[in-house]
Amino acid sequence: MLRIIILCLCLSTTAMYAQNDEEAKVKAAIDTFFEGFHKGDTIMMKSVMYGKFTTQTAFKDKDGKDVLRSGESTDLIKAIGNRPANQKWDERLLDYVIKVDNNMANAWTPYEFWANGNFSHCGVNSFQLFNDNGKWKIIYLIDTRQRTGCNEGKN
Repeated sequence: MLRIIILCLCLSTTAMYAQNDEEAKVKAAIDTFFEGFHKGDTIMMKSVMYGKFTTQTAFKDKDGKDVLRSGESTDLIKAIGNRPANQKWDERLLDYVIKVDNNMANAWTPYEFWANGNFSHCGVNSFQLFNDNGKWKIIYLIDTRQRTGCNEGKN
């Protein structure tokens, strides 16, 4: 009986560490994406992207109406690649909530966005990722954006 209990503990511990290892790899992919974003290095960004995919932003317009704007990852890459050298974009991730199941993952990352040292907005990113034979790749990105209800600079 003791052997069965020890075996169960070992198996559950192994599964837990495997899950944590995959979560760390998902986080590393997102960190690579943002390192490229901050440096203006689109090649680095593309290294963790699974080709072209849909991007979306959910926000309220000036009249308070809910808006969902859709685009493609290629639009984001163009914006980063064409960003003037005198513009500094700093997206500060405040947390990571990562869920993994087999070869699919979701990462929820609240953030603050600063442009040239000035607070712009806050929100959350929701990344969908696919494990492409051992490498986690972003396959979808949606974010929210708002200027109020943020705790800029307090985290």
